[in-house]
Amino acid sequence: MRVLVTGGAGFIGSHIVDALVDAGHAVRVLDALLPAVHRTKPSVNDAAEFITGDVTDQTAVDAALDGVDAVCHQAAMVGLGVDLDDLPVYTTHNDLGTAVLLAAMARRGIGRLVLASSMVVYGEGGYRCAADGPVRPGPRQPPDLDGGRFEPPCPCCGAPLRSTPVTEDAPLDPRSVYAATKVAQEHLAAAWAAATGGTVLALRYHNVYGPRMPRDTFYAGVASIFRSALERGEPPRVFEDGGQLRDFVHVHDVARANVAALRHSSMPGRLVPVNVGSGQAHTIGEMACVLSRAFGGPVPVVTGQYRAGDVRHIVASSDRARELLGYQAAVSFTEGITTFAHAPLRR
Repeated sequence: MRVLVTGGAGFIGSHIVDALVDAGHAVRVLDALLPAVHRTKPSVNDAAEFITGDVTDQTAVDAALDGVDAVCHQAAMVGLGVDLDDLPVYTTHNDLGTAVLLAAMARRGIGRLVLASSMVVYGEGGYRCAADGPVRPGPRQPPDLDGGRFEPPCPCCGAPLRSTPVTEDAPLDPRSVYAATKVAQEHLAAAWAAATGGTVLALRYHNVYGPRMPRDTFYAGVASIFRSALERGEPPRVFEDGGQLRDFVHVHDVARANVAALRHSSMPGRLVPVNVGSGQAHTIGEMACVLSRAFGGPVPVVTGQYRAGDVRHIVASSDRARELLGYQAAVSFTEGITTFAHAPLRR
């Protein structure tokens, strides 16, 4: 199979390129090499053809799609960003770029797409109240957060809640600009599939970490932010009380999930979302401690600060990934975080 990987020079995309090459596929990369991600051109697997171009550029996309059987769409601006001034660049690269790509695929009759989506489309994860059963708490309020009350209460009775794994049929509730653009990407891809009879697997990544994460950037994930601090000799600064539950999944597992998704014959005319995580819950504070200890750096500092748009708990249900793709994370939390402590980051 000849596969186009958009964003194939990026953190996750470059590992997908490696996995596809190892699996015997012919790979072409389209990457704009945005300065927010790449200060210099990164190395990409020599076996892959590389095209420098933006997914918002119809001419570049048409050239990249020539002779392609399937597309693995990773190109996107990621992370919460800095402030609302980032809104135009997020919607341009994520949503306009996806629209340009889908239109070009329709013209060429390319009907297989794997889309990089994200856990952020859910907002908060799953919750259960002892009295009211499964519930969906609303956004946390600044007065509560300012007072150190970080756990969302039951929206029905106000009682404490228990975190549960989030499944793919949970309502979408984006709570940041980035999250809204990922929801829009899924809707655009679903409309494309319905119109063309194409197949889409939207892989909703949870907290991906591993080698080649970008260093010292506002757009990096929390694992990279903590590693960057340690390399500067500073303690990782953990927001809230450190008790936020997340699903940390190694990038090698994410790459394997993409290879499996490209092989899978999904439902024609429909988008099928699939969580890609480890299925294991760990707190951000726990991750910071394991990382600091493995790195040999200072002990993390719990700050009590918070970021607007952050959610309290979100952990993946991996049932659909296992049943549909035969995917199960192979890299354990302790092994992955320990090796990540000394893995190379991109500057």
